[in-house]
Amino acid sequence: MAYRTIFMGTPAFALPTLRALHEAEEYQIVGVFTKPDRPAGRGRKLQMSPVKRYANEADLPLFQPRSLRRAEPQSELLHLVPDLIIVAAYGLILPPAVLDAPRYGALNVHASLLPRHRGASPIAAAIRAGDQESGITIMKMDPGLDTGPIIAQQATPIGPDETAGELASRLAAMGAALLLAVLPKWLGGELVSVPQDDNLATYAPMIKKEEAWLDWTRPALFLARQVRALNPWPVAMTTWQGKQLRIWQARALAQTMAGEVGHIVNWQGMPAVITGTGILLLEEIQLAGKKRLSAAQFCRGYRNFVGGKLISPTSTLET
Repeated sequence: MAYRTIFMGTPAFALPTLRALHEAEEYQIVGVFTKPDRPAGRGRKLQMSPVKRYANEADLPLFQPRSLRRAEPQSELLHLVPDLIIVAAYGLILPPAVLDAPRYGALNVHASLLPRHRGASPIAAAIRAGDQESGITIMKMDPGLDTGPIIAQQATPIGPDETAGELASRLAAMGAALLLAVLPKWLGGELVSVPQDDNLATYAPMIKKEEAWLDWTRPALFLARQVRALNPWPVAMTTWQGKQLRIWQARALAQTMAGEVGHIVNWQGMPAVITGTGILLLEEIQLAGKKRLSAAQFCRGYRNFVGGKLISPTSTLET
């Protein structure tokens, strides 16, 4: 007998878990819940989430409530009579009525080693904080924000140049594999969940686009982490000659050079920016309305770049 399973997720991070559950004979996907379509791109056209796209292609029952707090979507969910709810980066709060619906509980595939980095942006938070490792936590959900007891965890080192997008791809695959490995034992009553230590908790709220501005008074080491943490979204930003400049890749150097903070200098044939401490070597950048280019290519097209100055509003990110 297959367990009646509801899956809840929205971004690409959730796809490996949904795919793994769908392909496993032990689990019958009776409903896929994802956030409503949202406008995106220059035309602001409605775009479906990666999870919705997969559900449509796989002909899985799809639900897109704006909230699960209302009686109507709760009733729809209860009529599915789930044995299990699996959540991976869904983006909506699950009220007690939903959490209590499945007899085996609601399990969350979370992209951090809880209780560190609870919240919506754990991957970016880990990179920005300079963590040496990240990982996956499978937890039993409760009404709190990622506060439920831990069922299983798996750690992985964060590469020195790894971006949030690259780490998310690795963690997504890890999460799917870990979930399928522990589910049989959980369903068989062989696992005991362990409460989190709230004293060790940190929080990773959802990133806002305006937080992408680089504050050149910060140390180069922090700015390099910020660049990696905000790649692929919203991408670290500054301005050059009044135009928005995105910085996709950069590297911190401990060397110091004379000049004002924000000035662009030549470092061994490459553009670098003077920061509060050290210099930030620019590796891949993009001027508004233009293509992404290596910094060397950019400098060949804009020969007055080195010697100029980058200016940003003060960043709201904290060290």
